[in-house]
Amino acid sequence: MSETDTSVHGAETLGFQAEVKQLLHLMIHSLYSNKEIFLRELVSNASDACDKLRFEAIDEPDLLQGDTDLRIRVEYDAAARSVTISDNGVGMSRDEAVSHLGTIARSGTKEFFSRLTGDKQKDAQLIGQFGVGFYSSFIVAQKVSVLSRRAGAVETDAVLWESDGQGEFSVTQVEKADRGTSVTLYLREGEDEFLSGWKLREVLRRYSDHISLPIQMLKEEWDSEKSEQVKKTEWETINQANALWTRGKSDITDEQYQEFYKHVAHDYEDALAWTHNRVEGRSEYTQLLYIPKHAPMDLWDREGKRGVKLYVKRVFIMDDAEQLLPMYLRFVRGVIDSADLPLNVSRELLQESRDVRVIREGSTKRVLSLLEDLAENKPEQYTTFWEQFGQVIKEGTGEDTANKERIAKLLRFASTHADNAAQTVSFADYVGRMKEGQDKIYYVSADSFAAASHSPHLEIFRKKGLEVLLLSDRVDEWMLSYLRDFDGKSLVSIAKGGLDLDQLADDDEKKHQTEVAETFKPLVERLKAALTEKVKDVRVTGRLVDSPACVVVDENELSPHLLRMLQSAGQTAPDVKPILEINPEHALIARIQASSDGDFGEWSQLLLDQAMLAEGAHLADAAGFVKRMNRLLLGGSAG
Repeated sequence: MSETDTSVHGAETLGFQAEVKQLLHLMIHSLYSNKEIFLRELVSNASDACDKLRFEAIDEPDLLQGDTDLRIRVEYDAAARSVTISDNGVGMSRDEAVSHLGTIARSGTKEFFSRLTGDKQKDAQLIGQFGVGFYSSFIVAQKVSVLSRRAGAVETDAVLWESDGQGEFSVTQVEKADRGTSVTLYLREGEDEFLSGWKLREVLRRYSDHISLPIQMLKEEWDSEKSEQVKKTEWETINQANALWTRGKSDITDEQYQEFYKHVAHDYEDALAWTHNRVEGRSEYTQLLYIPKHAPMDLWDREGKRGVKLYVKRVFIMDDAEQLLPMYLRFVRGVIDSADLPLNVSRELLQESRDVRVIREGSTKRVLSLLEDLAENKPEQYTTFWEQFGQVIKEGTGEDTANKERIAKLLRFASTHADNAAQTVSFADYVGRMKEGQDKIYYVSADSFAAASHSPHLEIFRKKGLEVLLLSDRVDEWMLSYLRDFDGKSLVSIAKGGLDLDQLADDDEKKHQTEVAETFKPLVERLKAALTEKVKDVRVTGRLVDSPACVVVDENELSPHLLRMLQSAGQTAPDVKPILEINPEHALIARIQASSDGDFGEWSQLLLDQAMLAEGAHLADAAGFVKRMNRLLLGGSAG
């Protein structure tokens, strides 16, 4: 920091946010095996600061103050055991330094900490997903000093932030001759490898070669008399200093693509896949879009930051440009660089721009093509993707009607074809296994995989060898309101009363069902009378094999599962009375039929309660159910 003079005007000591203390402790102990990332993170932050200044200067050119050559500089001082990363970007005010460096103001924080296990390897992965950023400095540093002056501020309005990472930090008003930020790390014992120009260059070229700004270090030459490298006063650029996405794909290695992903996504792990294209025609733009391996902590916060970085003619415009991709692709990271948009484009203008609509449509198709390629040619990678982002993709069936058919082909489900909860069955898989004469895709939805796989509605389908999709994601019911068929085959809930079961029965079975329905007509009427306030109807069914009864709803009514979801979300749900269907072959039905008039009402209510529980419902009078069941089991009488 020799080029900058500082003068102290008073210090203030503040405490880190509790989450920062916890993150610092975890990071130092969990990420130590990959400590080089501190340099990547600090250079990435410096690059962002320069990008933001360039954008602000579009409307306020005076912010540049004649210093238009934005750059990043890295220095080391072996005697002081320090490494300094400097930039002449937008800088920070005192309040910004306290906010940015002392707190974690981002969604997903609470879930992040709740998922920590104490296992260093697992926690390191979580820390990487959360983003390490500036705090990675403390992996190698016993003390960190940040000297910064906001662009447009006067020399005396700079700030010096300092901390040993133990729980407190100090902020001091100082003088700084120029704008921008210098981060100085005072290294711990044993970190001497970073006090080498060769080592710093090697790390910077490996991790930050894609940065579009020049990264500079002082030239060094070998002094044979001293047998050491000696610094000169001349700065040299050590990276390519051109935007990676502007290069030809054949000129970029997979390692360079991955390092750029980590820069643009602030991720610790490699990306799962990416697509890089230059588009010409009605609109001219370049897209470099990545699919992460892991879902971010704030994936389900629809108000959280999302989207890709927007550039116009290689000039950074904004982070998280959500207008460039639909909501259901909010996990995508990367860069879109437009040749047509104005440099002063705002978020409001993005919503109305024809060029943005073209970019959005084109980028959406590119991402879907990338996912289709994974699904077809790299099924293991697609399984990884689906486990992390499958529920989000399901949102696309209602949000993106233009691509609904493509999205439907990407969907995966659990089914009775497998004996586990893994969602690996596509609609195409299901259709390919359909029985001769079958013209419907059957599904059952429930609160969990266990509830779905044990649903009494499955009994006849298992007996007949017919596959049923098992849906248990919260988004499934919403998805099904938009997705009614696939490849000409209707999607049908097996829990709906209008299910046509005749096609599952042969002539003898149909004849037997008709006879049974007539035989049990008196019992059905008695049940209707006993449960008249509780059910819409009672009828004999052929859908059950092992269970005595089940509840269904009419085809056009909301399913019990969806009703429960609405209620749990605090929304008003319509009062839908279920239809009780009984299995005439079951011993419990025979027991009820033979019960006295005094016990019949109790047995009827018990039968209904059991069917409701099997459906996943919560009984309004659980204590009454237990009391009734115990008394009937013990042979008591209603008296």
